[in-house]
Amino acid sequence: MNKFTTKKSGFDLSAPSKLISILIFATVSPILFSACSFQQYVAKPIDPATNLVKFEQKDPESATFHQYLLGNGYTAESLPLKHWDIDALTYCALFFHPSLDVARAQWRAAESAEIIATEKSLPIVNGNIARSDDPDLTKKAFALGLSIDIPIETANKRNIRIENARHLSQIAKLEIAQTAWQLRHNIAQSLTEYQNNLMQILLHSKEENLHQEIVEIYQKRLSLGSASNVELSRAKLQLLAISTYLNEQKQSTKVLLAKLASNIGLPLSKLEKMPLLIDTQNQLANYLLIVSLQTDSVQATALLNRLDIRIALERYAVAETKLKLEIAKQYPDLVISPGYAFEFGDNVWSLGLSGLLTLLNKNKVSIEEATQLREVEIAQFDSLQAKIISEANIANLELAKAKQTLASQQKLLEQQQNNTQRKLRLLKAGEIDRLEFAFVKLENVATEKNVASAYFQLKTTLNQLEDTLQKPLTGAGVKNEP
Repeated sequence: MNKFTTKKSGFDLSAPSKLISILIFATVSPILFSACSFQQYVAKPIDPATNLVKFEQKDPESATFHQYLLGNGYTAESLPLKHWDIDALTYCALFFHPSLDVARAQWRAAESAEIIATEKSLPIVNGNIARSDDPDLTKKAFALGLSIDIPIETANKRNIRIENARHLSQIAKLEIAQTAWQLRHNIAQSLTEYQNNLMQILLHSKEENLHQEIVEIYQKRLSLGSASNVELSRAKLQLLAISTYLNEQKQSTKVLLAKLASNIGLPLSKLEKMPLLIDTQNQLANYLLIVSLQTDSVQATALLNRLDIRIALERYAVAETKLKLEIAKQYPDLVISPGYAFEFGDNVWSLGLSGLLTLLNKNKVSIEEATQLREVEIAQFDSLQAKIISEANIANLELAKAKQTLASQQKLLEQQQNNTQRKLRLLKAGEIDRLEFAFVKLENVATEKNVASAYFQLKTTLNQLEDTLQKPLTGAGVKNEP
C-alpha cells in the first residue's frame, strides 16, 4: 500500500503538493504573524542650524525650568530668582548642559543592553524539500523535512550575563553623577575667577586714581620748579602700567562670563541678564567653619563620597562576572533538535543533540585572560585609592596654608589701615603733604590687593578640596543623582 494518511491531521501525504504547503506554512507562518509588529526605520537627521536655534532659546526664566526648580526644593515665592548662587547655577547646568544629555543617552543604552541580557535564545526552525528522479514507482518523488533547534544554556550563563549588564548599567548611571559633579566644580571655579576679576578691577581702579593724583601733584610741582621731569615721567609710566593692566582685567570680564556660561550650558546673552551672587568674606568665614568640622576625617570622607571609587568597584564587579562567565563556558551549551522527515514515502522521526566540545581544553586560555583582567582592575582600584588619599591630604594642607596666608595678609592690612589713619591725622595737622599721603594710600591698596589674592587662593583651594571630597562645602548642596 503506497498511500499513507495522517488521520490526526486529515492531510493526504500521498499528495506532495499538500505536504509542501504544510511545510511552508509551518515555517513561514510565525514570520507572517509577527510581521505586523515590526518597527519601521525612521530617519532622524542632525540639523546644525536647528540645534543652534535650540541653544539660543535656552532660558533660565522659562516655565519648564521653574517647574524643575520647584521639584528640587525651591518655593514658588522665590521664583524668579533674585540672585543666582552656586546651587542655582548648578541646577541650571543640570537642566541645560548638553554633556548630561550624552551621559543620560549612554545610560539608556546600557539599560537596553541590560534588557537584552535577560532574553533567552530563541528556537530555530529548519525546513527542507527535495525531489528525486528515481524511476522506481514504489517510492515517492518528494522528500520533506522539518526540525526545531532548541538551545539550552548550562552553568547559569544567562544569569551571569544579566549580572554583568547590571553592573555596566550602574557604571553608566554613576557616570551621569560624575558628569554632574564635574559641572558643579567647573561652575564654582569659574565663579571664583569671575569674582576675583571684579575685585581686581575695583582695587586697580583705586590704584589708577591714586597714580593719577600723584601725576597731577608732580605736574603741579614741576610747574612750580619743585619737581623734576624724571619724577613726572616715572609717575606717568606707573600710571600707564596700571591703566594697561586695568583694561586687560576689564576685557577679561566678558571672557570669564563666557566661560561660566559654557559651564552652565547657556548662551552668554542669557547669563549676562542673571544677577550673580558673589561670596563675601563673611560667607567664606562660615564655609571655613564648616570645613574645619568636616576635614578631621578627610580621607574617609573622600573615599566614601568619590564617584570614581564607586565606578571602580563596579568595573571590578564587571571583571568578576566576566571571569565567572568564562568559567561557566567550560560546560558546553546544548541544542536539542526534534524533527520529522517524509523521505520518498517513509516517515522519519528524529531527535538530535549537539554541543561544542569545550571539555577538551576547558576554556583555559579565556579563563586565564579574565583572571588577569580582574587583577588589572584590583591594581587600578588600589592605585586610585592611594591617589585619592594623597589628593585629599594635599588639598587639606593647601587649604590650611591658604587660611594661614589670608590671616597673615588680613593682619598686615589691619596694621596698614591703622598706619593710614595715623598718616591722615598727620596730613590734617600739616606735618606731611598730599604726595606722601598718596603713597601711603597706595601702600594700603597694595595690601588690599594681597588680601584679595589670598582670598582668591583660599577660595580656589576650598573648591579643590570640595572636588577632592566630591561633596558640596560652599553651598546647600546638589544631589549627585541622574
